[in-house]
Amino acid sequence: MSNPFDRPSAGSGPDGPQRPTGQRPPTASRRPGALVITAIVLVLGFMVLSGFASFWTERLWFDSVGYREVFTTLLLTRIGLFFVFAGLMAATVAVTMALAYRFRPVLWPGMPGMPDDGLDRYRELLAPRMTWVIAGAAIVMGLFAGGSATGQWRNYSLWRHSQDFGTTDPYFNKDVGFFVFDLPFWHYVVDFVMAVAVVGLLASVLVNYLFGGVRLSARPGERLTSAAQIQVSALLAVFVLAKAVDYWLDRFDLVTNSGSIFTGMGYTDAKAVLPAKEILAGIAVVCALLFLANIWRRTWLLPSVGVALFALSAIILGLIVPSVVQAIRVNPNVPDREGPYIKENIDATRAAYQLDQIDVRNLSGTGVVEDGRLEALDGMTSGIPLVDPQIVSEIFEQQQQVRAYYSVPNVLDVDRYEIDGTDRAVVLGVRELDQSGLAANDQNWSNLHTAYTHGNGVIAAFANQRPEDDSSQQTGIQWAEGAEADEDTLSRLAGPDGYETRVYFGEQSPSYSIVGLDPDGKAVEFDLPRGDRSEEDVATTYTGKAGVPIGNVFTQLLYAVKFSEPNLLLSSRVHDNSKILYDRNPRQMVEKVAPWLTVDSDPYPAVVDGRIQWILDGYTVTDKYPLSQRESLETMTDDSLQENTGFQTLPTDEINYLRNSVKATVDAYDGTVNLYEWDEEDPILNAWEAVFPDVVQPKGDIPDALMEHLRYPEDFFKAQRYQFQRYHETSPSAWFEGSSRWEVPSDPQRNSRLQPPYRLFTDTGEGDTWSLTSVYVPRDKENNLAAYMAVNSDATSDEYGKVSVLQLPNEPTGGPLQIANTFATNEDVSAALLPYTTGDADRVPGNLLTVPIGNSFMYVQPVYTRRDGASNFPILRFVLVSYNGNVGIGTSLASAIEDSLTGGGSSTDPESPETPTETPTASPSESPTAEPTTPAPGGTQAQIRDLLQQAEEKFTQADEAQRSGNSVKWARLMEEGRALIEEAVRLAG
Repeated sequence: MSNPFDRPSAGSGPDGPQRPTGQRPPTASRRPGALVITAIVLVLGFMVLSGFASFWTERLWFDSVGYREVFTTLLLTRIGLFFVFAGLMAATVAVTMALAYRFRPVLWPGMPGMPDDGLDRYRELLAPRMTWVIAGAAIVMGLFAGGSATGQWRNYSLWRHSQDFGTTDPYFNKDVGFFVFDLPFWHYVVDFVMAVAVVGLLASVLVNYLFGGVRLSARPGERLTSAAQIQVSALLAVFVLAKAVDYWLDRFDLVTNSGSIFTGMGYTDAKAVLPAKEILAGIAVVCALLFLANIWRRTWLLPSVGVALFALSAIILGLIVPSVVQAIRVNPNVPDREGPYIKENIDATRAAYQLDQIDVRNLSGTGVVEDGRLEALDGMTSGIPLVDPQIVSEIFEQQQQVRAYYSVPNVLDVDRYEIDGTDRAVVLGVRELDQSGLAANDQNWSNLHTAYTHGNGVIAAFANQRPEDDSSQQTGIQWAEGAEADEDTLSRLAGPDGYETRVYFGEQSPSYSIVGLDPDGKAVEFDLPRGDRSEEDVATTYTGKAGVPIGNVFTQLLYAVKFSEPNLLLSSRVHDNSKILYDRNPRQMVEKVAPWLTVDSDPYPAVVDGRIQWILDGYTVTDKYPLSQRESLETMTDDSLQENTGFQTLPTDEINYLRNSVKATVDAYDGTVNLYEWDEEDPILNAWEAVFPDVVQPKGDIPDALMEHLRYPEDFFKAQRYQFQRYHETSPSAWFEGSSRWEVPSDPQRNSRLQPPYRLFTDTGEGDTWSLTSVYVPRDKENNLAAYMAVNSDATSDEYGKVSVLQLPNEPTGGPLQIANTFATNEDVSAALLPYTTGDADRVPGNLLTVPIGNSFMYVQPVYTRRDGASNFPILRFVLVSYNGNVGIGTSLASAIEDSLTGGGSSTDPESPETPTETPTASPSESPTAEPTTPAPGGTQAQIRDLLQQAEEKFTQADEAQRSGNSVKWARLMEEGRALIEEAVRLAG
């Protein structure tokens, strides 16, 4: 046989072979080949280095935060799963291919006396290299199988450390733990066995076909050799037997599958699908036995009949019969047929989301008596928050951000602090580093990663807009913590030395920062001076525990590869004392050290024991709780304030069981992560604690100072709120009909999104408590109020977590949308706001709060105004109140309540200007308005003089602030002075 690569000795022409010419053809240069090989080696080397850098730097991060055991456990578990399942797959492929080659026919087609089947070239190519071919195929398939198995570390870990829930399902009488912990992993094992059987069958058939064990052109009965028939029959028997086990396990999935109406077993499932799966499992076992019998009988007749019967039974029993039962038995009479199954779904859902612990009662309570009514209402509403966490973010930015490279979140957080023996709600945000605020020419590597490394401090305001002594509501923001020396309430609560203000770990922290004192002792990190503005720049150095030392060249190389940044190797800012801080977002950190937790989307800061702590809530979830309603967690937690939740941990975000099992904290300065048990009875938490021992600390280890700031988690409450809107109804027929179904109302300011829950002090009949609240309206009737929902959010209380629902009678009661429309169309409100919303000024409505007052509800809404311009921010002008059908407006909550009690619809605040009549006059009116109001002492002219005097004082203080170099205070005082002058001008007409 000629070699196709041989060069002929002479050329050919039309007259036969030609003599070679005198010139020798040029030889190909070998340089391009060497370059290609070099390039391939370099690319492979870089890929290996990148992979190692990613792996090793991850290990170093876990080591730096003190959770190396988590990394080690995850690594060993994944490695173990990889080698076990990869080994099984590789061994199966190798054995089946080796046996097929070992027992190939002695004579195969293509040899003398045998017809040519066209496979000679392949046999000649493979036969001398068969060992390598078998090894290569086994390794490749093993890698695929092992890679798939590493993703099953959660299911494997839970299966290995499974727990009992103490509750059994009503259909199979199995503990819930079987469905949550055991069943998912058994499903994977069975699927893996079927995959192994299929891959082994394909490998065996392919080798047998190449080497004559399978001859498609032969006569029936001679197409497979005896050895090939044994291998094929055995592998088919394994596959069909695994399918029988799969059918048997599928029975249990009926209690977790989602149906068209509800999740769980239904009438058709119980009467048709369940028996069908049991029958099909039995038929599959028979088919497996027929394939095994084929090893000895050497005939395919019985196995073929068995497979045909199996396929026909699967079509009839699995598809046709359930469809007929659904159409004939169920659809004509759904409530009666599905009623018992709906009841089981209701009970399971209420247990899985802890809805069965909700206290539902008809609206009742002690009314406010006529005598002293205003005083009583003022006391009951003194804690109502008027500072909208979303709107005032702009005020925080304008008045408290002394440098352009600091910022606060768009939506601030709400917490409570005990001040002088009184619990006060506080709206707060962390002053985080925002490097986008740096000038473009300052955004170089040294500045971004070694100089501007951290945020600084907390900005806080009292939510009810009353000063520290809680005396009376003021017209401007009352700061609990700010940039000025006298704005230090939280600092004084922390102790004589205040609290650590530097924030290296936050929601907006840079991707990475290089910290550590220069060998010359020079600090290079910019810090924010407090109070005194004489210093332009203050330098500091991070000395916390977290951070990976990168003093050696090898570590610098790994991080240079990880972040694709050569400066980590070349810059003098990286030295022997350097540490690198990265992966600094508190939520990301908790998700890494506890990869089995689903973390709440809203971490919030608190000043605890002299440190800023990020507090996070961790959930244990599953989608395998039998009979409980399954729903997307993102859908359940959606509202007008929710942006990208970013929930992770599950392959899908659909769940049907939820527990707030863990409270976590991240120190904003040194990155210390602490996890504490919260729901100690949760079986899923107990299982994960067995997987990762000593990672979660006991609940009793929670410091008292921290306990005061723990709260009921918002996402958990929203999930309960979502499910309870349907599952407050426990009657199957009423549940199915949906006539009493509730829904969360739309946000009056964003009709396309749902109204978020609000945190405030409220009384649902058991005293004033720190609560998370929401409301329901009847389905498709958003103008009416159906129920009020509140949960005790005080972690120091024995009643923490108690959810109360006040159900209103079936009579028209205004809901949030109706009240918002009333406020928007009320003539007195429009007239009062007219002077502030002309020209370039806009009306900015705040949160519409629903507050229970005895047997009725009060609606409260702060109203801000804002002028166009980047430097302008919203100013609280009025408070609107709707109580007992009357609308009140005033510059304070007390005056608005008084106005609603008198039925006037105009402000009766003695310190506020007279509310204009329906059509504002050109000059101050000395005659009574259309609706009588209580005149302010001294008359309108006296009010004008008083306002101008206050404005003059503000301007004087502003001048003093400017002379001292305090530009922030100057801007704030100037704005307040201008607002007072505008008010005086309005009064003067």
